[in-house]
Amino acid sequence: MGVHRGHCHCGALAFEFHTALAPAAWSVRACQCSFCLKHGGVYTSDPAGSVRFTHAMPELLTRYRFGHETADFIFCGRCGGYLGAVTEEDGQKLAVINIHAMDPQPAGLTAAQPMSYDGETSSNRGARRAKRWTPVSGP
Repeated sequence: MGVHRGHCHCGALAFEFHTALAPAAWSVRACQCSFCLKHGGVYTSDPAGSVRFTHAMPELLTRYRFGHETADFIFCGRCGGYLGAVTEEDGQKLAVINIHAMDPQPAGLTAAQPMSYDGETSSNRGARRAKRWTPVSGP
């Protein structure tokens, strides 16, 4: 299983993405909503993997909700770095990570597929995330 690390610009917030998939096999998605376009969010997840947050300064974690308000988008309160989003479905914490926060950037990634979730209901959104997003391990 491979471990891919990411962090905000100043290093206060970080994650470890654990996956058995090679980067060339990752689902790479570019949401087309105004938020993701403005923040350059390019995402991946692995429902068979895990994400562990390893924040050096958790007090700098800033959360933002918008739209359906079903996920927290995670930012650093110091440098503004955007790590991805977390949600909870059926008692399970799930995450999608922003590939641009990874360091180093994985080699061999496929091109990001543009995705639009316009018109998706909150329940459809939750079901999609439960199927595709990565379980969060740890606190």
